[in-house]
Amino acid sequence: MRHEHESPAADQEAMERAAQARAEMMLRAPVQRVIPKLAVPTIISMLVSSIYNMADTFFVSQLGTSASGAVGVIFSAMAIIQAVAFTVGMGSGTNLSQALGAGDEERAERFAATGFFTAFGLGVVIAALGLTHIDPLVRFLGATETIAPYARDYATYIFYAAPFMMCSFVMNNLLRFEGLALYGMVGIASGGLLNMALDPLFIFSLGMGTAGAAVATAISQAVSFTILLIMTNTRKSAISIKPARFTPSPSLYARIFYNGMPSLGRQGIASVSTILLNNTAGAYGDAAIAAMSIVSRFIMFINSSVIGFGQGFQPVCGFCFGAKRYDRVREAFWFCVRVTTVVLIVLGAISFVLSRAIITCFRADDAEVIAIGTLALRLQLLTLPLWGTITMGNMFAQSIGYGVRATIISVSRQGLFLIPALLVLPRLFGLMGIQCAQPVSDAFSFVLTLCLCRGILREFSQMEARAKAEG
Repeated sequence: MRHEHESPAADQEAMERAAQARAEMMLRAPVQRVIPKLAVPTIISMLVSSIYNMADTFFVSQLGTSASGAVGVIFSAMAIIQAVAFTVGMGSGTNLSQALGAGDEERAERFAATGFFTAFGLGVVIAALGLTHIDPLVRFLGATETIAPYARDYATYIFYAAPFMMCSFVMNNLLRFEGLALYGMVGIASGGLLNMALDPLFIFSLGMGTAGAAVATAISQAVSFTILLIMTNTRKSAISIKPARFTPSPSLYARIFYNGMPSLGRQGIASVSTILLNNTAGAYGDAAIAAMSIVSRFIMFINSSVIGFGQGFQPVCGFCFGAKRYDRVREAFWFCVRVTTVVLIVLGAISFVLSRAIITCFRADDAEVIAIGTLALRLQLLTLPLWGTITMGNMFAQSIGYGVRATIISVSRQGLFLIPALLVLPRLFGLMGIQCAQPVSDAFSFVLTLCLCRGILREFSQMEARAKAEG
């Protein structure tokens, strides 16, 4: 129970004031102010998460090329954990946001509790399966004979942390969709900063090697979990996680997984393509796996700012759609596309010039890794400006409950087009085919996203026309 020193009436009044303030912000304040306000905490959260992922790669890379490759190999396992967590978190959060927009707080509480406890249970299952099958798993993920020992050490502690990692992602998403991204930022950023501080301690000072990086990650995830749970259950403006509201049912799970499916598609298919990438690159040695791993982590760092901005857009989108403010949803969507495209053009141009220096920071003493990584990074940066439209299109469709179209967009960039590219292009162009597979996929995904989003916006116009006719 929260705030026991206050009377139930006072507590209820405070919650009603918070709900009114949330509705006022979501439905009436200019989107040019609301979205950046909500986005800044999520951008910081995403950047910190990406930075500590890059810190893992950086510190482990100092141990050698094979150790660096291990981080890239296990990244696909982490992507699977994140995919399941984001499926539950985004699905629960989307429904929670729409319930709040419709004024149904009790339903919002049921989605929050069911999402949280479901994520914890799934995390326990993933941890058990991963730890009991760890040797065949790292080989399946693309580890070579020399990378496998490092990958096994790294994966062990990642699986121990899986339940806490998954619940942290769920709570962060719930807070975002309530318009309380600042609370989520505190939890995620605190764990990320702790991770960066612990990496050199465990890897070098305590001599744990790659296992040390994973231990640092596991501890940071447990800390993030604790902070987020406290934030969720002690803030009046937040929807609490109440065991009594854990009401699993086929209809509730259907809503959660329907709206969360785009996240599963996006990140689940990304893990599949990463596994394929590692296995394909393995034919060209550990240097190719290490180089592509470094490129992936850096590209993720750039894209995190776009995803963070989009996560500031999502609660506005879901809330306004629930309130049938289609004009405001449309305005917010195009605003986000314009802003993210400009940001990506600037970041892409700077990174293109500094590409070789960026790769060299990670593996300064391996010329092969530098050569492979520099070209791969520059090729991916050429299509970087397209990601704003792709990411916003996916989040737009998902936030309004258009699960099928959102799923199609989400799987296009790293699945629908990337997997065929990885299967075909290396056969035609060798290593160059691996390096250019992602930009080719990006171009096709951009066209597909534009077509699907324009179709949704036409439907909005039809719904508005019907509403006017009926009004």
